[in-house]
Amino acid sequence: MINTITGILSSAVMMCTPLFLGAIGEVFSERAGVMVCAIEGIFLLGAWGGFVGAYASGSLLVGLILAVIMGVLMAALYGFVTICLKQQQIVMGTAVNILAAGLAAFFQRVFFGIPTVPLQVKPLSHIAIPLLSKLPIIGQVLFNQNIITYLAYILFPISFFVLYKTSVGLTIRSCGENPASVDTAGINVNRVRFLTVIIAGALGGLAGSFYTIGYLGMFTTGIIGGRGWIAFAICFLGNWNPKGALYGTLVFGITEAITIYLQSTQNIPSIPNEFIIALPYILTIALTVSKRSFAVPKQLGIPYNKEL
Repeated sequence: MINTITGILSSAVMMCTPLFLGAIGEVFSERAGVMVCAIEGIFLLGAWGGFVGAYASGSLLVGLILAVIMGVLMAALYGFVTICLKQQQIVMGTAVNILAAGLAAFFQRVFFGIPTVPLQVKPLSHIAIPLLSKLPIIGQVLFNQNIITYLAYILFPISFFVLYKTSVGLTIRSCGENPASVDTAGINVNRVRFLTVIIAGALGGLAGSFYTIGYLGMFTTGIIGGRGWIAFAICFLGNWNPKGALYGTLVFGITEAITIYLQSTQNIPSIPNEFIIALPYILTIALTVSKRSFAVPKQLGIPYNKEL
């Protein structure tokens, strides 16, 4: 029983990683006033870039770098259209997501054709932290993970510190609350917003690569399966705060870990497999509907036009 609980919790922390990375990137961009509605497509191209980079070069590091680059490129496209050209963010996010799905499917076919057996790479190895990994239960759960998960550990305090303890964070938050005051102070609002979208793209690309080279070791066009949207929802449910994003990802990570466990066991045959797969998404809808208030940045989703 203890081994089962430890395994589920360890899997939960692992599955939290990409959701947390995506949610934190979304927190930064939305605090600045831009909803990165292209997050699903960024996840997908990050997953594709990570796999192709690792498979073609034989280096997982190259895969991670290419995943970040792909995420940044898609985010730059989205940022240019929504911030510079001031197009509607939800509509353009939908368009970019469709574009990303088409690009991933097209280039996967161009590069690899139709392989008779699935192409695979060896996923990132788990790194046991000396001493800490030997602690009962918590050691295996927290300190025997791969490098991307450890990066997520570091990212949490850094993101909280930057957003709430630095002038940079104040500027980012002000761009989402009162961009005119930021403009009056001589700071380019659209530049700040664009940079936060790039940050979201880099983290989203890294998050996507987790599924291909940090977990499964392979790529399919349906590999993300809506998890980008779950990260997007976690940003809302966490009230645009790194702490809230952490709590939200823990809830969804545990849910997904339980889902994986239920799919792998034959002890509960009466539960339809489709219902088990849908559990994380049902939870997303339930939590969104039940939440009464959101501390929405006042200028979220509204393009900034400099007053002449």
